[in-house]
Order: sequence, then C-alpha cells, then structure tokens
Amino acid sequence: MAARNGRTVSDLRRENRTAVLQRLYFDGPMSRNALAPATGLSSGSISNVVGELLADGLVEEAGSVDSDGGRPRTLLRVAPHGGHMIGVDVGETRVRIELFDLSLAELARTEQPLATGGAGSRERYDAELIVGHILHGIAEVLQTTGTAPEQLLGVGIGVPGIIERSAEDGTVVHGQTIGWDAVPLERMLRSTGQLPEHVPYFIDNGAKTLGQAEMWFGAGRGARNAVVVLFGSGVGACVVTDEVEHGRAVEWGHLTVRVRGRRCRCGALGCLEAYAGAEALLARWREAGGRPPQDTDEETALTAMLAAAYPEGGGDPDPVAAGVLTETAEYLGAGLSDLINLFQPERILVGGWAGLQLGPRFMESVRTHALSYALTYPAGRVGIELGRLGPDAVTVGAAILPLAHFFARGGRRSRTSLPEQSPAWRRTLDGRLA
Repeated sequence: MAARNGRTVSDLRRENRTAVLQRLYFDGPMSRNALAPATGLSSGSISNVVGELLADGLVEEAGSVDSDGGRPRTLLRVAPHGGHMIGVDVGETRVRIELFDLSLAELARTEQPLATGGAGSRERYDAELIVGHILHGIAEVLQTTGTAPEQLLGVGIGVPGIIERSAEDGTVVHGQTIGWDAVPLERMLRSTGQLPEHVPYFIDNGAKTLGQAEMWFGAGRGARNAVVVLFGSGVGACVVTDEVEHGRAVEWGHLTVRVRGRRCRCGALGCLEAYAGAEALLARWREAGGRPPQDTDEETALTAMLAAAYPEGGGDPDPVAAGVLTETAEYLGAGLSDLINLFQPERILVGGWAGLQLGPRFMESVRTHALSYALTYPAGRVGIELGRLGPDAVTVGAAILPLAHFFARGGRRSRTSLPEQSPAWRRTLDGRLA
C-alpha cells in the first residue's frame, strides 16, 4: 500500500530502521526514550523497530542508566557481530585487505606487496595480478577469523582512477596513471565465483573512500562538507559529506599548475602531481643532485629525504632536499587554494601515507600558501589540517561503502529480502489457470 507521497509501508519501515541504526551507530549506546527525540519517531515506532532489530541480532543491550525516579533505562547499541565487511586499498606499494565487524573494529588484515619495478612502473598494476592479490587477501582474512563468506555484507575497494558504472560489466576503472583503460574490475572479481552472488562489491576511487572515513570517524566529523586530499605516490581529492552517495572524487592531481612544465605520469605536462606527488618529489630531488636510496620503496626513500632535510641531533641539513620540500609545500598550497575557490569547503583534510609523513614538518607552510593564494572570503572560512585516521583510512573508508548500503536498506541483507507477494486475487487466478 502506497502512502500519499508515493512511499509504501515497506519504505517507511525501512527508513525507520535506518534512522534507529544510524543514531545508535554514531551516538549510542542510547535508551529507547532517548532514541525517540533523536530520530523524530514516536515511542511506539521506536518500540517496534527496536524489537525487530533485537530479533535480527543487529542491536543488543549495553547496560542501563538511572532514570528520574523510575526504573533504570536499558541502553542499546549496534551489535558488533551483526555483520562483517571487507575493505581493500589498492595502493602504490601494496594491496591491503582488512576484515571488520559491524562496529568497524578490525578483525584481521593482510598485505600483498607490489613489486617496485622502478619509479613509474606499471607492470605491478597488471589487472589480473591485482585481482589475484585481492582474492587471495579476502580468502586469507576470512580463514584467519573463521568467517564464512555468506556472512559478509560486502567488499569495498578503493582504487586509483575514475569510476564508471556499466550494466554489463559492473564497475569499470579508468586509471590512466597506472595503465588501466576501462578495466572491468567488478566483472573480473565476480567471474571467479569466490564469493556468493549475493555478496556485493563496492568499488570507488581511493580518495573518496579515504574522505568518507575521515568524514564519519576522523577530522571531518561534525562538518557539513569537506575536501579530503589523498597525498601518496600521486595526489587526489574528494568532496565529501555525511551521506556516502554524495561524495565525489575529483582529479585534482591533474590540474595544470605550470604551462609546459614537467611531464606527469598521466602523460600531460605541468600537472600538480608532477610536482607534489611523492614519486615526482623524489625524482626532483634526484634531478637536483640529491641521492635518494636505490632499490627501495617510495615510503623508505621519502623517509630518507626527510632525514636529510631535517637531520636529528643538530647535523647539517641537505640544502637540496630542503629546497625541494620547500618548493613542494608551495605547490601543494597553491593546489589547495584551487580547491578552496572551487568548492568553498568547511575543512580541507590532508591524508595518505606521504601526507601523514610530511605533514608534521611542513603543514604550516602549506596552510600559509593555500590561504595566500585563495580568495579572501572562502579562505577565511576553511580549516586545513591533517587527517586523523592514519594509513588505514582507505580500507576503513572502503568498508564504509557496504556498511552504508546495509544501513540504507534498513539493516536487511539482500539475500534475506523476501520476494514481493502478488495480490491474493492474482495468486488465486494463477492457481486456476495452472
């Protein structure tokens, strides 16, 4: 039966379950009395919804709190073991896979290293190889915890590149910097049959998954909107809000900052990534006469660059390394000013392994340049700070994708959804015609 606004009773029940689950998730434990004003639902609706969620094993009691003159009120929270999600980060140096419970507590993790193969090498991103890493990691974390694949709410995957949805292939990835031209990643994963058909894959840009994690649990919490910057081997950004589906990745790293400038790994000239990404930063240090360590990964090499520029114990700094880092801070600041002018966010959060590694040393300089290059009005209303979730933020954000989908369905798994019943008169008629 449809309501006047077109929503059915089933729609209303699902929305009520979603409202209660989300309120308990972000603000719980809470009592039934506190849930009513917090969600805007009547006490009767709260009682019905909580009863369903308790029966489904999605909500559990979590102690009690004294009430004014009456019996203690039972507190409720989302049950951690009500579901499991997997988050995957297809990064620059490794593929990280983590298994989470419903509270996003990590239960198991594994990492599949990517061969270095030299700076800019695309061989390590061979699509079949990456698919193998992902599937092997999923199997490992499930086996480690004894979790059945059927228990999964979904697998979220953060990847570099532009995401396209295709009716035939599912999610397709256009990753120009890693040599992916319309890679049908979802179809490739699904075709192996490793996971049951009802377990969905959610594939999105890594900057977006990082941004969503910071928005829900990190430095973006409480903001209406933010821009989250992923600073790793390359650079990317995402405009995020509390609602996952409204997040939007932007190819910020391929904004032109210098006409006829350095060649970017995407093939174009003068991209921000050609000056501010860790890969380019190390290359510029080498070209200027610096001596990055050979035959090592970018994270180790960047650590060595920082140590050279800012030696501990009062040693003489390497002027070449210090000069490249100083210039990089200005390029990043100029790039952030474009984000400020374009999107006028409440906050800009800098994350990613390189951002977190470099941030404590030159974040203040980046902030100063960003505000000086940006328009006065939006610059006066934005906060610029480091992300708080550390190097695991992409996998946490990837796991948020199936979790948000689960909540939007009112906490109902797709495989347990009952088929819509046809009217009684239709069933009777079909029986007579059979």
